Amino acid sequence: MPVITFANTKGGAGKTTAVLLVACELSRMGFSVVVLDADPQHWISRWYEMSAAARPQTLSVVSYVTTATIDQHVRQARARADFVLVDLPGARSSLLAQTMGYSDYVLIPVQGSAMDAQGGAHVIELLQYLEERADIRIPHSVVLTRVNSMVTTRALQAVKDLLSQRRVHVLDTPIIERSAYRDVFGSGDTLYSMDPRRVSNLDRAQENSRTLAMEVLRRVLVLQGLAERDVLETLKRVA
Repeated sequence: MPVITFANTKGGAGKTTAVLLVACELSRMGFSVVVLDADPQHWISRWYEMSAAARPQTLSVVSYVTTATIDQHVRQARARADFVLVDLPGARSSLLAQTMGYSDYVLIPVQGSAMDAQGGAHVIELLQYLEERADIRIPHSVVLTRVNSMVTTRALQAVKDLLSQRRVHVLDTPIIERSAYRDVFGSGDTLYSMDPRRVSNLDRAQENSRTLAMEVLRRVLVLQGLAERDVLETLKRVA
């Protein structure tokens, strides 16, 4: 089953938020999802422990994934899930290169800042190295995170220009800055179990999350070689 790896060597890029949003949405669509938590901050694992009453039953999290155990965890997760998502450390590590070898698709969350862009560039450079030196091509995209829905800053525009110059694919759906995305980690809720009276713009956060997951799903289905008709039928079925 497809392995989607989320990677940026700079912490705070919105990587774990992206993992949680996509994982929960795919689960709500009816897919079984396993998240391999290799981030030493263990935010996904902490959320999972608190969210038993709220999380989709088709979602599970494997904690404390390391270079010594990643191979076993990937094999086991692939055997029992429709999708395997890997949350990597927000730092340079041997686990990054190792996990690339298992990945069918890599998502690189990047904020609109020079530091985040550099962290994303490290991942892109590794992927390009694998392609040029070992003829291993791993499809990948950047997802822009913590984007202000009303304002495009100079820093964000500079990041977009840099990615365009490098011919890096950028998802059409950015992750908009929403308080709901922060609140889920502290409350053990999902976007669909939170109280809309207490969370501002919750409906917009849900819509943003669904649109992101649908775009990721479409790209993965296309990468698997499905015909356009089959892709459209799948998307229609889970919408």
